[in-house]
Amino acid sequence: MMRRLFIVLILVLAGGCWTAAIGQSAGVEGQQEKTRLLIILDCSNSMWDHWQSNAKIKVTQQVLLSFLDSVSGTQAAGVRGDGEQVDVALRVFGHLNKEQFGTRLEVPFGGDNIYRLQSKIKTLVPQGGCTAAAALTDALSDFPATGSSRNLILIITDGMDDCEAEICDVARQVQLSGVVVQTFVLCIGGEVSAHASCAGSVFPVEHEEDFAKTLYDIFRLSGHKAKVLLNMVDVRGELYETEHPVAFYDHRTGVIRQSTIYSVDGRLKPDTLLMDPLVTYDMTVFTHPPLRREAMQFDIDRVNPIDITVSEGTMKVMYSGQRPQWQQTSVDVIVRRAGSGDRVAAQEMGETGQYLAGRYDVEVQTLPVTTLRGVEVRGGAATELSVPMPGMLVLSKPKGITTGAIFRLRDGQVEFATDLNPSTAGERLLLQPGQYEVVLHPQSTTSYNKVQTKRFVIESSQTTKIQF
Repeated sequence: MMRRLFIVLILVLAGGCWTAAIGQSAGVEGQQEKTRLLIILDCSNSMWDHWQSNAKIKVTQQVLLSFLDSVSGTQAAGVRGDGEQVDVALRVFGHLNKEQFGTRLEVPFGGDNIYRLQSKIKTLVPQGGCTAAAALTDALSDFPATGSSRNLILIITDGMDDCEAEICDVARQVQLSGVVVQTFVLCIGGEVSAHASCAGSVFPVEHEEDFAKTLYDIFRLSGHKAKVLLNMVDVRGELYETEHPVAFYDHRTGVIRQSTIYSVDGRLKPDTLLMDPLVTYDMTVFTHPPLRREAMQFDIDRVNPIDITVSEGTMKVMYSGQRPQWQQTSVDVIVRRAGSGDRVAAQEMGETGQYLAGRYDVEVQTLPVTTLRGVEVRGGAATELSVPMPGMLVLSKPKGITTGAIFRLRDGQVEFATDLNPSTAGERLLLQPGQYEVVLHPQSTTSYNKVQTKRFVIESSQTTKIQF
């Protein structure tokens, strides 16, 4: 009776989920992309543990044999009537011998290999330890490099508590490789360890009768995309007319999964994104500073809205005062979170930047740096800041190589403005208005008596000449 139930459920799987698994991709000459499924099977000692009606390995063998029966016709024909191609391979770990915790590709991908797969599964004897990390590492070379395919990995295990801790790092490298679309972990017995969660999207199976159904759910979801609608609205709830880069990351591994540009105007509404329903996502919208949402999951049976309220204003920094006769140089403006020092963005003097409503510390890269603290940006409003127009210092230095620096004098303290160039006899510097001191020291001596200093005043848009 149990075997009959498995066969019925697997036949349902074969009839529906394989079509969905590759229905989103198109191959060459109008044919659909081949789906390659690599099964990584746990044959560690714990698979002998009893699970309801039989040992875990016996139940697993029974389900997999029925599953392969259901796809044998598809693979034998090479291509189903709907243009779909399916290819299965088998890698096993923990089965080689009691002294060697190894892994091996027992049946590679290839046409009409169902009999070999079934024969190997029947003869598997668990007797080793857990080498899931090694199996996952080697799995990348199991997929043929030729031809277009959607590559999936299914790890069947009873838990990875005794597995190597590096499984998390290995899984991340698998995702970064771009070879594998998705990795699934089917945990029989319902035991889900932290290492299993690292390896892929986890599906716990507590009861035997749920084994085949879980397989169906995995492949049903793997072939569908969830529709996601990103709505950025202002404080009034209206669509925010703007453009911002958006990135979606795998919440488990931190690996980038999809990126796009959010764009909307008065005529066009935002388009829907197609996302993997098996992935839990973190999202970053690259406003200034970025907006972030974490641990989002999407349903295939509806349009999934992501509503984000954006309150942005603008900031512009300009010079005040009379325009000088000399040509003005470009000056960078660094914007940081108020009080934290975290850099938010950079813009140029005279440029308008967009920022989320809040308070910022603004560093204008004048000489010396001008810092405006606690600047408030309000949503929908323009914030304009000004710094005094600089003055010009024309400095003539004594002959020979001379090192030196310029300090601004303020309230009895000195503020570093800039170092001087020791290889030039003269310099032209734009300095903010104020009282300064220049300090020079010939490199030909170490005597403090040779140090020369002069004080001077800089006025906006005016030229000050100093000669030693």
